[in-house]
Amino acid sequence: MAGWQIIDSHCHLDFPVFDATRRQLVKNAQAAGVSHIVIPGVMYQDFQRVIDIASIYPHVSFALGLHPCFMQKHSLSELRPLAECIATHPVCAVGEIGLDFYIEGYDSVAQIALLKAQLKIAKANQLPVLLHVRKAHDSMLKTLREMKFEQGGIVHAFSGSASQAERYVQLGFKLGFGGTLTYPRANKIRGLAASLPLESIVLETDAPDMPLFGRQGEPNRPEFLADVLHELVRLRSEPIETIAAITSTNVMQLLALKSN
Repeated sequence: MAGWQIIDSHCHLDFPVFDATRRQLVKNAQAAGVSHIVIPGVMYQDFQRVIDIASIYPHVSFALGLHPCFMQKHSLSELRPLAECIATHPVCAVGEIGLDFYIEGYDSVAQIALLKAQLKIAKANQLPVLLHVRKAHDSMLKTLREMKFEQGGIVHAFSGSASQAERYVQLGFKLGFGGTLTYPRANKIRGLAASLPLESIVLETDAPDMPLFGRQGEPNRPEFLADVLHELVRLRSEPIETIAAITSTNVMQLLALKSN
């Protein structure tokens, strides 16, 4: 067992690809030093599955939200039951929500409308948000300012610029770093992870997605978060114990997670 512990702030542990191996995956993650896992919901039809799986494991928390990559599967009528689920279940955040202007045929107007509606729900419940943002950081930052959103959250798989990172941090957000750090040619992301204040960084896998370098073509797993940590240690000057402790504290404080 490692002499440090870390938190996977973004892991789709509920996805069906893990159905046959989930219990062992959780055990392997714990053995690798992962003390807590956060599951973000992405579609209303999956919410109960997320809730049920999180209820099995005392060190698993969950968020609920309507993901921008599944706009064709969402309905505005789902906003009311989303709000009801959030009000009646122990969610740690609203998410995964956001903007994705990378996907083919995206509708920015519809995405922003859905985002604003979910930010309102988060504000009403005094909850942070888990954000998915691709090719849309300026629009996201503008929306957060317009909504006067002050609950903060995590920008999952951050891929923006240094100035965008600074603006998110000023708004109370942490930035999520995962498997991309392990790619030697990911110079921009590696440079940001090396230079940002450690207090603004959280770790994630996005399992089963966002595979690490050398593991392309296979489902990502929460236990591989330890490899992300080791890569971050190589990029920074702080010792591994400090990086593990601070990135974990960042998640625990922001999402109000309880110690196990």
